[in-house]
Amino acid sequence: MVKIYGIKNCDTMKKAFAWCAANSISYEFHDYKKLGAPREKLVLWCRTLGWQTLINNKGTTWRKLTPEQQAITTQGQAVALMLENPSVIRRPLVENDAGQLLVGFDPTLFDSFVR
Repeated sequence: MVKIYGIKNCDTMKKAFAWCAANSISYEFHDYKKLGAPREKLVLWCRTLGWQTLINNKGTTWRKLTPEQQAITTQGQAVALMLENPSVIRRPLVENDAGQLLVGFDPTLFDSFVR
């Protein structure tokens, strides 16, 4: 089973959920809005993927941040920003049983990743 991290009402998340349903893929969902972003996971993901991969700098939440908040130069600053504003984390973030990570939704990549 895979674990999907994100925000329930996000359009990209809805596409990922629909794809999983259409392909009979079981998943566990971690909603950042209800459960928060787990700090230990953010640190691990930053080490694995790089914090630049995790930050969605094209979204509404990013655009609402001050220039000072957007001036991230370190992993520590990125983790702090993602803890304070989980909507800035790219979605979905998918973790499979092997601990591998996939960021974003692409049906072809999803298919090879979750099966």
